[in-house]
Amino acid sequence: MSRKLEIAVGIATSGRREILTRTLEYLARQTRLPDLLVICPAQPEDVDPSSLARFPSRTSTVTGARGLPAQRNMILSASGGADVIVYFDDDFFAESTYLEAVECIFDCHPEIAGVTGHLLADGIQGPGITVEEAQAILQADENSTRSDKIIDCYGTYGCNMCFRLKAILENEIRFDENLPLYGWQEDIDFSLRVAPFGRVVKADALRGVHLGTKSGRTSGIRFGYSQIANPVYLIRKGTMSRKHAGKLMWRNLAANLVRSFHPEPWIDRKGRLKGNMLALLDVARGDVSPHRILQLD
Repeated sequence: MSRKLEIAVGIATSGRREILTRTLEYLARQTRLPDLLVICPAQPEDVDPSSLARFPSRTSTVTGARGLPAQRNMILSASGGADVIVYFDDDFFAESTYLEAVECIFDCHPEIAGVTGHLLADGIQGPGITVEEAQAILQADENSTRSDKIIDCYGTYGCNMCFRLKAILENEIRFDENLPLYGWQEDIDFSLRVAPFGRVVKADALRGVHLGTKSGRTSGIRFGYSQIANPVYLIRKGTMSRKHAGKLMWRNLAANLVRSFHPEPWIDRKGRLKGNMLALLDVARGDVSPHRILQLD
């Protein structure tokens, strides 16, 4: 197959060795394989070497500082020769034509700098989606009608986002490592900094399922603190609007408050609410910081 662009796929992972293996098995079914697959584990045992040995394209493993933004930056540094970098979460199952569609979009639309796809299902919104459920959802969608519809969007969703590397490298754009660990909102911050150099869009042709696996995630208190601290930081930084940040903060605060009385089994609502309150107290004191989560349990 003739290739017009070189595409690198990057996956940052932590504590999900088994699900990463299944994700790579599914990625290997792409009708247009990546030219390079870069894996950045938080620790070496997070990756099964045999799963990389079986992968039908060139692979690379990079290691360094732990935390999603730092790991994504290491992937970025290892993908400098590509035209496009595609970031997948370690629990994102891409439809088999995903990368083929990515190549078409970036080749046909030189004005596009970033694109995110359409989720057929997102396990983050519930208890999570099993591998078997994800496969069934993708199989059911195989013959469905899809369009070439591309719409401008506020920012990309981190589980599946693609960027033209030229815009990133020429303008020295990197993921903000001041957003530690899970790096909540680092995807929006990154794409908002890419936006001045090209359109950031959502494409119907890019489809997949985000399993929303619950293992390897930040504690409730830490995540709750980030729900307030990270938007405040991004407002001060100048990348996120006050309107968007305000919606994020108060929507999450309200959800944690109301649902803390009857929490979902898969969400630590009381922990998140406590984290929200700690962050709001720090806002009032004038010393709120995303890095404070490193001091919390």
